[in-house]
Amino acid sequence: MSRYVNRDRLAIVVALVAPLVVSAALVPFRASLPNTSVALVLVVIVVAVAANGYRIAGVLAAISAALWFDFFFTPPFQRFAIETSSDIQTTVLLLIVGLVVSQLAARARRLRVIAVTDAGYLAQIHETAELAQVAKSADEVVQHVADRLTVLLGLRGCRFEYGTLIGHPPRLEQDGSVIKGRRHWNVDRLGLPGEEVELRAVGGGYFYGRFMLDPTPGFVPSLQARLVAVTLADQAASALRTAGNL
Repeated sequence: MSRYVNRDRLAIVVALVAPLVVSAALVPFRASLPNTSVALVLVVIVVAVAANGYRIAGVLAAISAALWFDFFFTPPFQRFAIETSSDIQTTVLLLIVGLVVSQLAARARRLRVIAVTDAGYLAQIHETAELAQVAKSADEVVQHVADRLTVLLGLRGCRFEYGTLIGHPPRLEQDGSVIKGRRHWNVDRLGLPGEEVELRAVGGGYFYGRFMLDPTPGFVPSLQARLVAVTLADQAASALRTAGNL
């Protein structure tokens, strides 16, 4: 697990520094190098960072690339300001492409981790998928997932809230990380926060509700377990979406 933590920390450093270093190195060629070419070079850097699969690093790389592109390559130079509409468009597209790539890479990492996890986890995913096909109601799938999450994450309990986002509890994200307030919570060292943690059930761009996880103090769920938990929540959302379309 420490392998992922160390790699993610390095990815953040690279995300912040690499676009600056590359942009500064290209400044001497500013007169002869089209801005679109510079943007493509920076996209490559963002893709390289995002390939690590750590969403935050990819997002930071995209933001950093857009900022330094603006600073070094759009008049007035050495200022965070843009005068021409074409440069505004290039900067915005650079940012959007970087953000999209980071999201795709984070999902790829999640799938890669699940692919190498043990047969017990895979069996839970398969079992839930089969239940979703034959269950008489989406509520049955939701309760099944809540029960599996309790065991999977070592919880004291788990309940589901339909279609509500009251309050701002800590949140288990799609990449297996946990956000508390505006900061990342170190689950690998501290376990889940000592309060209810939400795991949102989102499918097809719609929010269907959230699983409220009641952590057991001292229990540290693995990254694999957290990623499987996210997958199970996605399956519950899919069942709710299907039920809503009937």
